[in-house]
Amino acid sequence: QAKLVESGGGLVQAGGSLRLSCLASGITIRTYPMGWFRQAPGKERDFVAAISWSGGSTYYTESVKGRFTISRDDAKNTLDLQMNNMEPEDTAVYYCAARRYGSGPYSHITDYDYWGQGTQVTVSS
Repeated sequence: QAKLVESGGGLVQAGGSLRLSCLASGITIRTYPMGWFRQAPGKERDFVAAISWSGGSTYYTESVKGRFTISRDDAKNTLDLQMNNMEPEDTAVYYCAARRYGSGPYSHITDYDYWGQGTQVTVSS
């Protein structure tokens, strides 16, 4: 049974950094395109960043370009999101996701088959 578990969330001041990690179990992510999404209170879940199965291609939503970096370590079966120069608007629950097939990267919620339970990120001004 596939399971994704996010970690690394917390409280940070504006301009600070956090690194989220997503550990997969029950699946080997080596051939899986992966992604990060976030959901702010009262809002829909939105795309943040995605990476192809090979790691050779990445894609970001405009608001995080130049600040966030998505990466994968297939040997550790993990997906990371390095977040720098954070803004209060980044406050949300962050979710990782995995897709069973394809190359990627993919940016739509419906593209993904497996989801983590989320980790809270709060950025204070």
